[in-house]
Amino acid sequence: MAFEEKIKQLLDLRVKAKLGGGEKRIESQHSKGKLTARERIELLLDEGSFEEFDMFVTHRCTNFGMEKKEFLSDGVVTGYGTIDGRLVYVFSQDFTIFGGSLSESFAKKICKVMDQAMKVGAPVIGLNDSGGARIQEGVNSLAGYAEIFERNILASGVIPQISAIFGPCAGGAVYSPALTDFIMMSKENSYMFVTGPKVVKTVTGEDVTDAKLGGANVHATKSGVAHFVVENEQEGLQKIRKLISFLPSNNLEEAPVIDCEDPIDRLEDTLNSIIPENPNQPYNVKDVVAAIVDNGEFFEVHEKFAPNLVVGFAHMNGMSVGVVANQPNCMAGVLDINASRKGARFVRFCDAFNIPLITLVDVPGFLPGTGQEYGGIILHGAKFLFAYGEATVPKVTVTLRKSYGGAHDVMSCKQLRGDINYAWPTAQIAVMGASGATAILYGSELKAIESEEEKIKFIAEKEQEYNDKFANPYNAAKYGYIDDVIEPRNTRFRVIRALQALATKKDSNPMKKHDNIPL
Repeated sequence: MAFEEKIKQLLDLRVKAKLGGGEKRIESQHSKGKLTARERIELLLDEGSFEEFDMFVTHRCTNFGMEKKEFLSDGVVTGYGTIDGRLVYVFSQDFTIFGGSLSESFAKKICKVMDQAMKVGAPVIGLNDSGGARIQEGVNSLAGYAEIFERNILASGVIPQISAIFGPCAGGAVYSPALTDFIMMSKENSYMFVTGPKVVKTVTGEDVTDAKLGGANVHATKSGVAHFVVENEQEGLQKIRKLISFLPSNNLEEAPVIDCEDPIDRLEDTLNSIIPENPNQPYNVKDVVAAIVDNGEFFEVHEKFAPNLVVGFAHMNGMSVGVVANQPNCMAGVLDINASRKGARFVRFCDAFNIPLITLVDVPGFLPGTGQEYGGIILHGAKFLFAYGEATVPKVTVTLRKSYGGAHDVMSCKQLRGDINYAWPTAQIAVMGASGATAILYGSELKAIESEEEKIKFIAEKEQEYNDKFANPYNAAKYGYIDDVIEPRNTRFRVIRALQALATKKDSNPMKKHDNIPL
């Protein structure tokens, strides 16, 4: 074969590979409002930066006539490229080839990019759109999944791992995304479940649709599996690019610093009056977050799950930070099972990747009731406590209003190695609120008072006395548990200065194989 013919053969094979399962299947993909595997990569990565691996790989199966059906790339496009000039590795499942089902060769392609990413210390982004295990390959397909799972596990806390679900993701396939740091789902076309509606119907008799069993809304609001829900794939891919901008490439690097034109000493007068006079009246803690971070830009994570706790990324003087804040607008900001899970997971991610933590506290306690106790609120609350206690990144805490009981301890208090703990003058730091404390401390006296008018007067006096003595920031400051009581409008400046002072912080945990967090 002449040299020119060999070049032509190569170019023809590349064209064939890029067609995936063929024009008809590509049209079918588009008709469902879905992009192809390669179109997704083009939108995700910087233009012209994608370098593909294993374009010419095919499956090795000879069962059920599979030897007559071969497609180049075998259902997944893999390689590396850049996002805003930073290296990332990517795999994108191709539904046009065998429904994106995973074969032995398919799995090896994914494992190769994951291994490369670990060697060089770069994030891995998986774009999922797959019918699951390739049944014709039997146990080889299952072994392939397990190979991927093991790499997800070993990469956890070493390189960021991000999963986007842009189609079906069922059976064993769900566990690879579940092992990654962030999961994104698109509203219309994505779903995740271990067993599908037909199996559910057979086993339990329950009639349920794909969407109700494992759609984006279900996993964003009920299970907490999905961190982000997007209207369409284009929005999702841009959101992944934004997420990457807050993260270091690996656990040995510091989080990226960007240019900041927002003055660090910008005063935010609205904060001086944001806390209502009535301690039971809510306000939106996101307004506080927006007021203190750079340009008011907050990248929220898990927005629709456990909204009584707000978590997400922002920049402070160009530095990436993780923000954790109780939300008085929802359930009075109380901590429950879901909020504890959400907070613990986020705190541990930030700690693993050297992202400082800003904690804004307004928490009346843990949610009471049999539902919470039977569901294991003790263990779930302990997860959140554990996450803060083991974290060695810079931790700056600002108590805005309530900080009561065990929840005070959980929310990055000084004794959990909080580095710098501030409080606003409106802070109430105590074992419990004034009404509860008065009922316990003066129960016998209250019983002895017969007049309802006298009883109300007595309660008001004792509650005021309790507030004056205990439910204020100065009692905690007296013991050094609060480093300073600050003017609310000056919060941005004080937090940034604290972060600058903590930039060279060195802290460590005892040597161990690994911890045993209360799962």
